Amino acid sequence: MIVKYVESLHNGIQTQVLSRYAIGYILRGSKNIYDGDKRQTLSRGDVFYLGIGHHYIENCPEGGQPFEQVLFYYTPEDLQRILMHLNITYGLNISNEHSCENCRNRNQVFMPAWNSLRNFFINTNNYLRDEEFRHDETAESIKMTELIYLIASHEDCCLKSKLLNNVDSAKENFEQIVYNHIFKDVSIEELAKLTNRSLTSFKKEFRRHFQMPPHKWYIRQRLMHSRLLLISTSKSISEIGNECTFPNTSHFIKLFKKEYQMTPATYRHRHLAAMPDEVPAPTEEIV
Repeated sequence: MIVKYVESLHNGIQTQVLSRYAIGYILRGSKNIYDGDKRQTLSRGDVFYLGIGHHYIENCPEGGQPFEQVLFYYTPEDLQRILMHLNITYGLNISNEHSCENCRNRNQVFMPAWNSLRNFFINTNNYLRDEEFRHDETAESIKMTELIYLIASHEDCCLKSKLLNNVDSAKENFEQIVYNHIFKDVSIEELAKLTNRSLTSFKKEFRRHFQMPPHKWYIRQRLMHSRLLLISTSKSISEIGNECTFPNTSHFIKLFKKEYQMTPATYRHRHLAAMPDEVPAPTEEIV
């Protein structure tokens, strides 16, 4: 599926929950992606990858012009079908030797688009102005095939590495179950059963996907979301703790301070003191 997003107003930090993988390109404006305690800023001409799960983003119009981006959504089945077609029909041999901390530890990557990829997205944007194209599944499939070819045939890089790692549908199902239970009170033993694995096998595979033990990863994801709520809502500390699966407020404050070296109240105060305008409440978009 190919979608163009246009935002005329600055809507603040938003939570985007993806059930499919996405590759996008910024046509106008800038985009902030929040990862842990870091904010990465993307600008016009950058291409980016978003994995399955929760993403904290901020789309920023600039110079009185709206923010614009094009996004391609796909599943492992889509990707496998296209790569097989490229191999059988055109003899495309696909390999990837790239591996870095950026690829292994993050659920999103971005980089400046190279010339052919930039021209591809500009051309796709022109197609999206045509109402008939937006309802033509064959045309969308052709454009998706072209995008996969441009990335898979490019020199090894983070974007290519992330793309080729998405072929495994079993990996997608495992990650989908993990992400679906971030804000649910569920034990590691129950998660192992949901993924049809023994506890030992689940922990081993979890570490392979997320580079840390399940309990630590879930706490970190919940604390990341609590931080977003602290700076973008007026909810109380206890309300935010409850929403992020920390019903014991004292325990929530202790975990937050351990992760960010300050209490939730201090974090909120420091952020608001640095912001001249009120930050709009976050919205959630599920794709």
